[in-house]
Amino acid sequence: MIVPVILAGGSGTRLWPLSRQSYPKQFLHLVDEKYTMLQLTLKRLENLSQKTLAPIVVCNEDHRFVVAEQLRQINIEQASIILEPCAKNTAPAITLAALRAQELYPEQNITLLILSADHYIADITSFQNSILLAESQAQLEKLVIFGVKPTEPNIGYGYIQLGEQIINKKIYKLDKFVEKPDIHTAEYYVSSQNYLWNSGMFMFQTQIFLQELKKYRINIYQNCLNAWQYKTKDLDFIRIGLNEFQQCPEDSIDYAIMEHTTQGVVVGLDVGWNDLGSWSSLWQSNQKDEQQNVIFGDVLTEQSQSNYIYASSRLVTVLGVENLIVVETKDAVLIAHQDKSQEIKSIVAQLKQQQRIELLQHKEVVRPWGKYDCIDVGERYQVKRITVNPKAKLSLQLHHHRAEHWVVVKGTAKVINGEKQYYVTENESTFIPLGTMHSLENPGCIPLELIEIQSGSYLSEDDIIRFKDQYGRA
Repeated sequence: MIVPVILAGGSGTRLWPLSRQSYPKQFLHLVDEKYTMLQLTLKRLENLSQKTLAPIVVCNEDHRFVVAEQLRQINIEQASIILEPCAKNTAPAITLAALRAQELYPEQNITLLILSADHYIADITSFQNSILLAESQAQLEKLVIFGVKPTEPNIGYGYIQLGEQIINKKIYKLDKFVEKPDIHTAEYYVSSQNYLWNSGMFMFQTQIFLQELKKYRINIYQNCLNAWQYKTKDLDFIRIGLNEFQQCPEDSIDYAIMEHTTQGVVVGLDVGWNDLGSWSSLWQSNQKDEQQNVIFGDVLTEQSQSNYIYASSRLVTVLGVENLIVVETKDAVLIAHQDKSQEIKSIVAQLKQQQRIELLQHKEVVRPWGKYDCIDVGERYQVKRITVNPKAKLSLQLHHHRAEHWVVVKGTAKVINGEKQYYVTENESTFIPLGTMHSLENPGCIPLELIEIQSGSYLSEDDIIRFKDQYGRA
């Protein structure tokens, strides 16, 4: 049986301003209006359901509630969600997943299918056939890497040099990995037809992976094992030992194992794969209009060709331009030439240096109970639009520096305000004095929407003391 392992820990800053550290690209609707990238990764395995078990998702601790909610939305209820307390690259992340699979299925010969949560694949049927082909090699105790047939001399990808052919131009021995090349080297790789792009997707048996890890990187195995022995269950999540995991070396599976093993094989993919690592790659992967523009949201174009235009909250118009990236969010706008889309890291570096909040989060912030959107901020006030999911509840808390006024615009709110408990319905309001213990709950079956007006000398999110929280937050 196959256990899908979804690596969902990336920060996705190459797609800023749409992708932010608190809500990176794997959780966004980038190529599909109905499903996010994480959800699409799991949905494309549905036809293999008779061969697959519940997935294991490895993610950043800060993203745990987003992952859980997006899995719930597509009716995946038995997934294991492992929280990485710090980023250590793919080798430790996969090791944690392997230890979990070994724990769940100690008597079974489990095959792990390692997938990134933010890749796009156009031809799902061919991809599923490639998975079955790779599984046949994994059962022969091979470590499989999926290599993508290049469509251009791309300098943004690592390459795999093919060794001896094993089966009908689909499976080869792994010769070696090659770092991201310059353009002339990339042109040679493509023309030689002996190199594939490194997709970052793998397949192997749990026991074979751990065996090779012990052989080549015993320090990674031992530190992950130590961290796993200190694991705890927190709601739907698995937390591992922080101190033990911090001591683990940071390394990719490519460097840790695949470059050294003698059991590596390559399964070739020609499935319309794209890692969506830049705005230009998003333009390539999305449906275009007659002028070769990719358009999302409220957009008007005139005499404009080959642009990627994304409007999230207002009308965006373009006139007489071509080959541009135009991305509008509620708090930031990006305008770039497609040829420069790989250099977004320079803008991100400036944002980081200036400690801009726009690098970290959107104006609309997701919480385990729902979300809030900052509408307006002044010197001593802040206005938010708050949405609380049905049956969800905010923590019992207080603030030392601000008071809050709540106006319900949709639904019914159950309020704890000091010693009092009462309901507030549509077009009604209530006031929470500074320093008063309070809580907000949606007892209904529809989303609760309210406007919150904060007033005080300090309005940042860290002015909060939680006394009781059903989501396990400190």
